[in-house]
Amino acid sequence: MHPVARRQAAGVATLALVAGVAAVVLSPAGVARALTALADRPLLFVGVVSVAYLLRFLAAWPISALSVVVGFTLGPRAVPLALAGAVVTCLPPYLLAGRFDQRGPLATLADHGDRYFTAAGGLRGIVAARLAPLPADAVSYTAGLSGVSLPAYAVGTALGELPWVTAAVLVGASAERVTTDGMAGGPALVVGAVALAVLLLAGPAYRALRG
Repeated sequence: MHPVARRQAAGVATLALVAGVAAVVLSPAGVARALTALADRPLLFVGVVSVAYLLRFLAAWPISALSVVVGFTLGPRAVPLALAGAVVTCLPPYLLAGRFDQRGPLATLADHGDRYFTAAGGLRGIVAARLAPLPADAVSYTAGLSGVSLPAYAVGTALGELPWVTAAVLVGASAERVTTDGMAGGPALVVGAVALAVLLLAGPAYRALRG
């Protein structure tokens, strides 16, 4: 096996092992209960939830799980905090993927990502991908492999995650008890977000087909 492929395989296997252990040992519901117990200590809550956002990708939890907890604990005014957390939680996989060589087992994913972001543009491509109900970390890894610039990635993530984060925070703020069930958003939100993503990509798709 080529040294590049061997390093990539070892890195992916290690990351998958860590993620598997984290998913088994921890659960969104358990973390949610632990975080809400800190509701009367706001500074400690913000510190602990910041760490949770940074490490969320290891267990592949949905971002909405933490958004609901933040909304339940701090109320609707927590939308900016939850949105900042959504951007922060997407940075580790993006930065990690940027360190991988584009050759080897990840070459196909990098190639598909390159074609997508070349056609759509970095900022537009990230916004559309975040609006679509795609796995957050898959988008992050692909963007990192494809060399999307950090400013475009961060701004695009914030814009694309805004409707999802806002909805989750409001769900948490209106709940009588915190829960991590049913956080995917209602049909209207899903259809609206997907429609906006399609609209954003309509121009690039048309130009690509013409070309």
